[in-house]
Amino acid sequence: MKRKDYPKRLIGLLFGLFLYAVGIVMTVNAEIGYAPWEVFHKGIANVTIFSFGMASICVGLVLLLFDYLMGEAIGIGTILNIILVGTFIDIIMYFGLIPKPENLFFRLIIFFLGFFVIAFASYFYIKAGFGAGPRDSAMVALHRKTNLPIGICRSGIEITVTLLGYILGGPVGMGTVLSALIAGFVIQTVFGFLNFDPKDISHESILMRKN
Repeated sequence: MKRKDYPKRLIGLLFGLFLYAVGIVMTVNAEIGYAPWEVFHKGIANVTIFSFGMASICVGLVLLLFDYLMGEAIGIGTILNIILVGTFIDIIMYFGLIPKPENLFFRLIIFFLGFFVIAFASYFYIKAGFGAGPRDSAMVALHRKTNLPIGICRSGIEITVTLLGYILGGPVGMGTVLSALIAGFVIQTVFGFLNFDPKDISHESILMRKN
């Protein structure tokens, strides 16, 4: 039976996507190193004719195919994730809504807080049931197929893309290493605190492969 609380869910989806953008800008503004996916995107841009943004879009499209083959729902939320997160990031950066601390201590604080913001953002837009973003869908797919803890799946993916990005010439710094090590732990901690298991969510989809 389809869920009918669309207005509430749509608000949760949009809020989650905006919050996700806030978390990304926080980690970027900390200026202690590219996050794993950004290292990967930059690495691809280094060895192809693609710009950084086009590399990101291409990776998203490839992940959409992976998610589909793994049986994950491709929903409105999946598409909006690709479109809106980048738009929100541009808006936040243009208006300087997130400060850039000069002190290393405060840069580390905003960096770590950014990952908690991203984890809470993932909770909101995944719970909305409109389809997770392509990267989170890949995480959920591995969690569903392997039954490994969500944190291990997240960390495994991010360590892998970091290594691939580094091989392709992507910039790796202290923040990159910290990202790869703590992202999975943070999201597992937040989801555990909220008693939330993403594989329990039934997503409405515009395209889903039958297993």
